[in-house]
Amino acid sequence: MAAFVDYQGRQIRLTDERLAHILERPEMVGMESAIQNALLQPEIVRQSRTDDAVHLYYRYRDQTLVGEKWLCVVVKYFEDDAFIITAYLTDKIKQGEQVWPKR
Repeated sequence: MAAFVDYQGRQIRLTDERLAHILERPEMVGMESAIQNALLQPEIVRQSRTDDAVHLYYRYRDQTLVGEKWLCVVVKYFEDDAFIITAYLTDKIKQGEQVWPKR
């Protein structure tokens, strides 16, 4: 299990099972440091439209195996815990309330 820190200094767990899930996508292999960077220095953080306890961290990547994409790291928060659900590359930022930076 790995532990990361987000831009607010909160500890976020990445379990071996979740990492294996993320690495099932060939374009995500070797992106562990990019995941940490997206948490520490996100360009945008949105709250999920379907679960208020889930935040989506976005950081733009101009060089990936599949071209220019946004890296999205999905984190579930509890009162005293947080863990990465998944991470993936996407063309667009999803809908949801923007929590950072504040508008």
